[in-house]
Amino acid sequence: MYNWAVDTTQLKKQKQTYDIWKLEQMVNFGLNKERLNKKKLKTYWPLLRLDAKKRRYLSFLLWGRKKS
Repeated sequence: MYNWAVDTTQLKKQKQTYDIWKLEQMVNFGLNKERLNKKKLKTYWPLLRLDAKKRRYLSFLLWGRKKS
């Protein structure tokens, strides 16, 4: 993942903020051959600001189909 608009050295000092930012960047703008950390994705799920369609798809992959 490449991002030249954010000073990641300062952001890395705040672990939760950095993890959320990195997950959002990877999902919304591409993984660039990196893999998502499933545990972090589930941990920060309520805090992530994701594209609606990507959020729905990831939700299906993480938890499966919801029973009606």
